[in-house]
Amino acid sequence: MSIDWSALGQVTAVSVGVTVAVVVVFALGVLGLARFEGAREDGTSTSTLGVAQAGLCFLACAAVVAYGIHLIVPQFH
Repeated sequence: MSIDWSALGQVTAVSVGVTVAVVVVFALGVLGLARFEGAREDGTSTSTLGVAQAGLCFLACAAVVAYGIHLIVPQFH
């Protein structure tokens, strides 16, 4: 049995990179919701920018999860 260390390293690097990216995008979504809620509680003008930021970030996270499920489940191919 032979292990292709180069391929294993590439898979590890991509996995770590995508994981960090999804966590950062999710955190930006939570930040957008927090900004919207903070503005609403303070009584200042409630801009929908925070909600739009959160929606886009959560949609991107959902797309990554759906793509991962598509890769794993053979019936989707």
